[in-house]
Amino acid sequence: MSHGMSVVNDQASRSVVPTDISCVDRINRFLTNIDAKKHLNVFLSVYGQEALARAATIDFKILHKKAGKLAGLVIGLKDVLCYKDHPLQASSKILDGFESQFNATAVQRLLDEDAIIIGRQNCDEFAMGSSNENSAFGAVLNDLDNSRVSGGSSGGSAVAVMANLCDISIGSDTGGSVRQPAAFCGILGLKPTYSRISRHGLIAYGSSFDCIGIFSKKLTDIALVLEVIAGADEFDSTVSRKEVPTYQSELTTAKKTTFKIAYLRDAFESKALQPEIKDLMAEKIQQLKEAGHTVEPIDFPLSEYILPTYYILATAEASSNLSRYDGVRYGYRSEQVTDLQSLYKKTRSEGFGKEVQRRILLGTFVLSASYYDAYYTKAQKVRRLIREKTKEIFSDYDVILSPTTPTTAFEIGEHTNNPIEMYLADLFSVHANVAGVPAISVPCGFDKEGLPIGLQLTADDFEESKLFQMSQVIMNLA
Repeated sequence: MSHGMSVVNDQASRSVVPTDISCVDRINRFLTNIDAKKHLNVFLSVYGQEALARAATIDFKILHKKAGKLAGLVIGLKDVLCYKDHPLQASSKILDGFESQFNATAVQRLLDEDAIIIGRQNCDEFAMGSSNENSAFGAVLNDLDNSRVSGGSSGGSAVAVMANLCDISIGSDTGGSVRQPAAFCGILGLKPTYSRISRHGLIAYGSSFDCIGIFSKKLTDIALVLEVIAGADEFDSTVSRKEVPTYQSELTTAKKTTFKIAYLRDAFESKALQPEIKDLMAEKIQQLKEAGHTVEPIDFPLSEYILPTYYILATAEASSNLSRYDGVRYGYRSEQVTDLQSLYKKTRSEGFGKEVQRRILLGTFVLSASYYDAYYTKAQKVRRLIREKTKEIFSDYDVILSPTTPTTAFEIGEHTNNPIEMYLADLFSVHANVAGVPAISVPCGFDKEGLPIGLQLTADDFEESKLFQMSQVIMNLA
């Protein structure tokens, strides 16, 4: 299949979709793949007929040179993004039967540029989890080894790209939920700067952490999709008004030839780190030095506080955000109801899964009157310090290099009985969310079981172009 530039418009900014095959044929191929890979449990809804009809329209637009930047790009949506008149339930029983009333801003912008949405993808319930085992619809399986997890919470979205069920998936990243499954599935996963993409139409988990993220096998496509969906939005007061660069052209015309790279000594020496990931990272550091880049170890004095700070603040926000699901206006409602109080109690205890209940309880506890100052206020102060210290690193270095995950994809059921073990899967990824800076997971090789390893690059606010350029450097090392 040739990957020549698409014939539509003579813009530099274009999605690189094959030109020797029509959009309709591409959709049919993806639908065949989706059917063949049903056992992976990736899609909760497949919009086959609709995607085919849209593809035919876009083929016509391409023929008449009137198609948008993303013409023919086939996209899957994590089940937390609003797509008008389509089901949306955050992979939770509590939103049974709910249909979205409007398009998320990111979804609308994709459609405006002629992308084709093929379906909604399974995830951990309300995006809470690191393995996609917390979905009300069951776990998503890793395509390389079906006994392994896909990563979470955007596991379905990662596997969809990995198994060639769509070109691009749009997920969400609150503490690593795009980068960690990307690493487990051997693909690219970007979490942009907090506020780079509007959160309007994204089901909220932790509002000060949530970011819409992008999965692909190709850097150029991630750069182009970010260019399309980023930027100011009147529906989201927290979104940045900063101008959106032409990421794709900045990727091809790299301004820097050598980078100054820091790596966190304690991440590299962590006992939790799988030896093969450590060895691969050491090898990449050596290769980068040989290629003329500066790579230096640094200490991050607050590293032991990052994970607790994240879990205190994110659960507090979850407890507040999820209070709206009560069975009164929409979604699941318990049958065993005698009065209003029992409606709330029974609906929420039957509708939410165990992990979501655990996080709501934790969050309610840290927000309670007696503990608010001891936990929540203190964690907010620590978060500010973590952000300041992170920003200091970027006054000296272009990027921070670290493992994306402490291990490769673990077995399904391996950490289910120990939430702390599960939370440690986010050990290296939550830093970027706590600090609000952008990060990307880049596939870099395999362990002895043949499971993918991802390395993570983190940059300063709004330095996504630097991340793309550096990712290219790392991928070229191989």
